[in-house]
Amino acid sequence: MQQPVTAPNNGRMVMLLIAGIPVTMVLAATWLWWFVVRGDLDIVEMLGTANRGTLLDPPRALAAAELNGPSGTPLPWSNTDHQWTLLVTHSGAECLEACEYKLYLTRQIHMALGKEFPRVRRMLVTDRAPADTSLAVAALSDGKPALPDFEQFLLNEHGGLSVLRLDAAAWPVLFPETLAAGQVWYLVDPAGWIMMAYDEGDSYKDVISDLKFLLKNSGD
Repeated sequence: MQQPVTAPNNGRMVMLLIAGIPVTMVLAATWLWWFVVRGDLDIVEMLGTANRGTLLDPPRALAAAELNGPSGTPLPWSNTDHQWTLLVTHSGAECLEACEYKLYLTRQIHMALGKEFPRVRRMLVTDRAPADTSLAVAALSDGKPALPDFEQFLLNEHGGLSVLRLDAAAWPVLFPETLAAGQVWYLVDPAGWIMMAYDEGDSYKDVISDLKFLLKNSGD
């Protein structure tokens, strides 16, 4: 009586399974994409959301605000390079420790992006000219001695930082989180929407993680 030959059959089955994996992955990806396009599936919600900062719902239109340059000249929102913006705000005549640290932190985060550095920019929005503000800290966050001249401080330590002025009346609408104490700052998308807020509870690594995720998954 002839014995059944099972080994070759098992081998063929394994080969068929291996060969079928790529096809199955393509079909699954196509099915998933179809549901995402239709709006029936929210990938971010399924994954528990990737962001560490606080998503603002709805986002706020900084691009529609009446922005001015440091001297008060109208300077409408412009972003021809389609960059994401790390936005620090400051109101009042003195830049204290929280203000200086936010500028330091966003600078370090920007530098840490490496090859993605050009896709991000930094911006400071104030309610007065830098010349009318003093730097009221004993030392900078990186250990350097501080000078009281805020305008010179920005030139020396934060080259490339864009400075814009916005009337204080607009702050409760655009930056309500800053009205309470804390180190709040924002992330603005390339279209000029303030879409995420960060505070002292968000670590350096958390922000880097958010930015890398957004840069990887956005077409800008």
